Amino acid sequence: MEATHVSVMKDEVLAAMMIKTGSVAVDGTLGLAGHGSEMAKQAAPGGLFIGFDWDQQMLNRAKEKLADISDVEVKLFHADYRELPEKVREACTEAGRPPYADAILLDLGLNNAQIEDAERGISFRNEGPLDMRMDRSQGEPASALLNRIGPAELEQILWDFGDERWARRIAKVVVERRKSQPLKTTADLVDCVMAAIPAAKRDQRLHPATRTFQAIRIYLNGELDGLEECLIEIGQVLSEEGVLVVLSYHSGEDRAVKQAFKYLADTDDFENVTRKPILPSEAEIAANGKARSAKMRVLKRKRISENS
Repeated sequence: MEATHVSVMKDEVLAAMMIKTGSVAVDGTLGLAGHGSEMAKQAAPGGLFIGFDWDQQMLNRAKEKLADISDVEVKLFHADYRELPEKVREACTEAGRPPYADAILLDLGLNNAQIEDAERGISFRNEGPLDMRMDRSQGEPASALLNRIGPAELEQILWDFGDERWARRIAKVVVERRKSQPLKTTADLVDCVMAAIPAAKRDQRLHPATRTFQAIRIYLNGELDGLEECLIEIGQVLSEEGVLVVLSYHSGEDRAVKQAFKYLADTDDFENVTRKPILPSEAEIAANGKARSAKMRVLKRKRISENS
């Protein structure tokens, strides 16, 4: 079955970016181009759309969708958004444009195509190999990590990246169970979590394995590694009046975005448009549960200093 993906806060994102015809618009986390296709349409005619994704499969599908949009130049990169500053300057120069972007989006969430693909092992709802890698061409799968990591380190990961208060018990169960049977599937990890958290103590609004899967995925893919520093560098690629929009879904992500935007705003070259994050409407949350934890922050560049 073809996965259906609903882009989070699409109207709010597009309104904040104010993309004009002829603009350079950048989606640093392209996915299935839900946001990106609308950005590209707004930049047409005469615009340049640049997209990034570290998942080649997602990039291929996004390319097909973007091919239907006319009068806009499209450049796609199989790369992590941390490479965005260098690649944007490169793409703009090749297109004969100043090395700056007028609008940049980073949506740090997953798309449903990734979640629903059992072979990726990202979701606890679909049994499959315990992989979780965003770029399956490199790195180790989650199963390898969980079958070698020490209990104290695993506990710290679950706490730091999942806010999991049962982290110690879950880590203990994982280590005990792998002695007799290595963890291989998503069901193996779910069983560990269910065995660790007493039924009477489980959050009825959230599947018990949600935080554990989130934590392992974020750690395995280094999703928070250097995020704050990367956002500061990305800010330098904005044109005057250019806008950077970031959608985050985890407290650690939002904290990094908040700190990066504050740092840039303190230089007087940037305006922190959202002192407090913009949240999705109740109607959107009801229609798309994925939006529940989303927070949107917006940064605008006022001027380009000589040091940029």
